[in-house]
Amino acid sequence: MLDFSKDYILENDTVRLSPLQKEHVKELSVQSNDPDIWTYLLEKGRSFKQLEVYISQALENRRMSKEYPFIVYDKIQGRSAGTTRLYDYSEQLKVVKLGHTWYGKDFRGTMVNKNCKYLLLEFIFEDLEVERVGFGVHEENQVSLSALKSVGCSEEGALRNFIPSLAGNGRANIVLLSILKNEWMNSIKPELHKKLNIKA
Repeated sequence: MLDFSKDYILENDTVRLSPLQKEHVKELSVQSNDPDIWTYLLEKGRSFKQLEVYISQALENRRMSKEYPFIVYDKIQGRSAGTTRLYDYSEQLKVVKLGHTWYGKDFRGTMVNKNCKYLLLEFIFEDLEVERVGFGVHEENQVSLSALKSVGCSEEGALRNFIPSLAGNGRANIVLLSILKNEWMNSIKPELHKKLNIKA
């Protein structure tokens, strides 16, 4: 069961995920001042004030047991890289979603994302005993789509005309992806072991 009042720490030799806190605004503002981060996100956090609101809303959602936000720390560079969170958790259905993920430009294209996903998926499937984790990505965000598929996600459909288009005229789809517990245990985890050079 996901306990929203508990402070979970997930880490390996490359990254550490810890609960997002109000005092993280300053260190994350160094990374968030990048327009590329917010292109496909409905929330905005580029300016210091926007980031304060962004983090406050995430913390309020945690208090309401709606979301569990993490700050991501890159142990190799010795800096905070960005954030990610769990949301739409159902203990009864044994499902959760993973998203709201962003990293500063110095951390994109590194091993930070795969290490984070490994730790989170291990936590979700093996500690929380969830059966399915879902993801949703803007159809034009090919970088995120490719990253999720490289981790092992399967594309399963789309929410049609779900959000306004980036151009401001018309609507855009959200692509839906997922990973199932048996897929994680049987193939995705062993494959990530190899990619990340983790000993089984």
